[in-house]
Amino acid sequence: MSGAGCGGEGGGPGCGSSAAWRAGWSLVATAALCLVSSASVLAAGAAPMSKEEKQRLGNQVLEMFDHAYGNYMEHAYPADELMPLTCRGRVRGQEPSRGDVDDALGKFSLTLIDTLDTLVVLNKTKEFEEAVRKVVRDVNLDNDIVVSVFETNIRVLGGLLGGHSVAIMLKEKGEHMQWYNDELLQMAKQLGYKLLPAFNTTSGLPYPRINLKFGMRKPEARTGTETDTCTACAGTLILEFAALSRFTGTSVFEEYARKALDFLWEKRQRSSNLVGVTINIHTGDWVRKDSGVGAGIDSYYEYLLKAYVLLGDDSFLERFNTHYDAIMRYISQPPLLLDVHIHKPMLNARTWMDSLLAFFPGLQVLKGDIRPAIETHEMLYQVIKKHNFLPEAFTTDFRVHWAQHPLRPEFAESTYFLYKATGDPYYLEVGKTLIENLNKYARVPCGFAAMKDVRTGSHEDRMDSFFLAEMFKYLYLLFADKEDIIFDIEDYIFTTEAHLLPLWLSTTNQTVSKKNTTTEYTELDDSNFDWTCPNTQILFPNDPMYAQSIREPLKNVVDKSCPRGVVRVEESFGSGPKPPLRARDFMASNPEHLEILKKMGVSLIHLKDGRVQLVQHAIQAASSLDAEDGLRFMQEMIELSSQQQKEQQLPPRAVQIVSHPFFGRVVLTAGPAQFGMDLSKHKSGTRGFVASSKPYNGCSEITNPEVVMGKIALMQRGQCMFAEKARNIQKAGAIGGIVIDDNEGSSSDTAPLFQMAGDGKNTDDITIPMLFLFNKEGNIILDAIKEYEEVEVLLSDKAKDRDLEVENMEQKSSENDSENQKSEKTTSGSRDLSSVRQESVAESSPGSPPESVSPADVDSAGILSSKEDSCPTENHETTIHDSECTALDNQPQEQSETEEESSPNVSWDNKVQPMESILADWNEDIEAFEMMEKDEL
Repeated sequence: MSGAGCGGEGGGPGCGSSAAWRAGWSLVATAALCLVSSASVLAAGAAPMSKEEKQRLGNQVLEMFDHAYGNYMEHAYPADELMPLTCRGRVRGQEPSRGDVDDALGKFSLTLIDTLDTLVVLNKTKEFEEAVRKVVRDVNLDNDIVVSVFETNIRVLGGLLGGHSVAIMLKEKGEHMQWYNDELLQMAKQLGYKLLPAFNTTSGLPYPRINLKFGMRKPEARTGTETDTCTACAGTLILEFAALSRFTGTSVFEEYARKALDFLWEKRQRSSNLVGVTINIHTGDWVRKDSGVGAGIDSYYEYLLKAYVLLGDDSFLERFNTHYDAIMRYISQPPLLLDVHIHKPMLNARTWMDSLLAFFPGLQVLKGDIRPAIETHEMLYQVIKKHNFLPEAFTTDFRVHWAQHPLRPEFAESTYFLYKATGDPYYLEVGKTLIENLNKYARVPCGFAAMKDVRTGSHEDRMDSFFLAEMFKYLYLLFADKEDIIFDIEDYIFTTEAHLLPLWLSTTNQTVSKKNTTTEYTELDDSNFDWTCPNTQILFPNDPMYAQSIREPLKNVVDKSCPRGVVRVEESFGSGPKPPLRARDFMASNPEHLEILKKMGVSLIHLKDGRVQLVQHAIQAASSLDAEDGLRFMQEMIELSSQQQKEQQLPPRAVQIVSHPFFGRVVLTAGPAQFGMDLSKHKSGTRGFVASSKPYNGCSEITNPEVVMGKIALMQRGQCMFAEKARNIQKAGAIGGIVIDDNEGSSSDTAPLFQMAGDGKNTDDITIPMLFLFNKEGNIILDAIKEYEEVEVLLSDKAKDRDLEVENMEQKSSENDSENQKSEKTTSGSRDLSSVRQESVAESSPGSPPESVSPADVDSAGILSSKEDSCPTENHETTIHDSECTALDNQPQEQSETEEESSPNVSWDNKVQPMESILADWNEDIEAFEMMEKDEL
């Protein structure tokens, strides 16, 4: 794509910050900095995709959207969201609370509002007109319910404004929406006024939550006691609020959003030009002082650049460029993007990344910085190819840290922007992979289900509104030609929720003074600011292999075996200094390692009981850089110790329903047993039809052996030991067992993983696999039995590919049915990082490094202690297989219980101090170190 007047070495006339140039910005400023036309850069490494194939994939996206949207409208509307496993709507207060993630739900038909402009992008104008009528008629914005200001702004206010933007466009064309009289805009204005009381703080930063009916009025509002908010929460308002002001002529909305942005800019850390994750809305003090481009900060940066595009205020671009320079200086470690401390930006704050940073390559495209965008995007794609989806968080050595995936669209967004910028057909193939994975692993009879665990393939009864608002929009636009879209999408900018706002707002109702406040706070380096469009010859050298040459070194960065860490990434580039000593490599008997510890200010003390204590004093380090390495080493040692504690915990298992009409599409998260067949060593798993045992509790001799013989027996939890149940059904000839929780409403969505312990005796006689399902997941199987009688399941360590032969038979059969006949759907009962639950999961190494911290103890002073007799490196390296690379980490303590009594032979190491206490002590050390070097800061 090309922008207005962009050519020559330094750009050309019309490439500055004028409104005329902004009007030439492509969609969401897609070619924001006048990127090249799609036809001009075709990487030789990827063959062009045929027009027929692009059209086929575009049509497939439309069918997928129909499947998701149709099921929401049929089974969930007017509820906020669809629960795709149980085919019903999610109504807040009627389902178990999921914590902060439920703050997006306000009983205002969230998914329908969030989907409005997607309908028009996908050329579904008739459905759009019907949807607008439903919103105007049915949606109530005056509910007595506490909602997130951030989520309500980007999803609901943004959805209403996006719907209004395309509604007036259609009305102007004269064919549709002729009855429309700004009804959506009036609803948006009503909602805007309802959000304004949240800004009643001394700083101008909004409270994180507000009551739609009572605002912040106490006690009716039941909110307003919070003191902290995230940077993105306060800094992702300007597009929607300014658009509302420009549409209506009411300036107050834009004024409040600008004030919040001004305050965040003023509170940035002056030496690093970075912002923290969480800030006190009253004092302006940073609460969480780590900084990155992922959760908690992400869209703050995005809105600075896009606010410049939409509003034409140069100060927003100046601020963005200042932050971007700091990001590339400190956070960007290509292809990684790692959080750092705002006061010590050379010190990494953590060793993992969250999935929300997947938006950043797309933002870099808008900035015009293509090379790092290609690098980070390729790294993320390699992670997806390993796990099918992008885990909510993953470590620097690409292990799973949080295993959920709520069908986030950020990677699809960056893929679309990179394709628009480069025209490289490689990104069409990436999009094709996303489509295939969604259909293969997330599609269920009633929509698309979020992944509970990308390692096992188990599902969560959840389909967030952003899946319809963003995912299908970006995927369709990726494969669509210009003639496939009924309006010129280049005339609009995308919000962070992919809602469309027209670029002509930049010259409409400019009621807010565009005073440049940026330079009041800092002396700006002019070299950071490109006031002209970048030269495409600089972005894309005259080499058709350019993009491929950037991606090629990253092809194997995510190894199929368990990687050793970020060192592998550095080595793959063959550059950079020798990395510092890592905790996983440390050997207490290695003199060289001891010398490195001394240089980093770390002392090693041998205790009488055989333990080793590690103590770090930054002041004793050889240099400030060595002190930083020492801090990092100690932090890694704590994390390594935590991982090794988890090794004795078993990973979750999967129960996959493979019979009609599920065909493997529904995968339930199951708890493992510490006895019986180890499913991780039997890759094919155990497959069979299910049957209820009699007695149902399985606590005595089975009275219906002819029914459970050769089948997987279902039992209810309670009244005896798990091992006793297993022995009884095994004696009756069952090939496996599933124990269903007797606690009504329990679910893997809200409860930590449950492990079934033995009975304190030798359980070697139990040879069949046993799995545990919470009540909600168990009811999905029981309800399926009621409806379909015969239900076949697969018990395995992770979900397997569904039976394609059976599926093809199903498809052929459905083709013979009449067009109006609806496909069968299960009616079983059961079931934003913004949505990352704190029961995080991660992969841990299967063994301990030689003479390393395994297991580690921490005394009351927060000093690391370890046993020296740990397993040798040879075992660590040679006994590991790809399938054994995963284990639980950072989960809340898994329940490992017996029925009626605890198991006497289950022994957990109680010497280890809780992680919260370790981190508290660790934070004190960091604060002390910062205070010691305050003069340097």
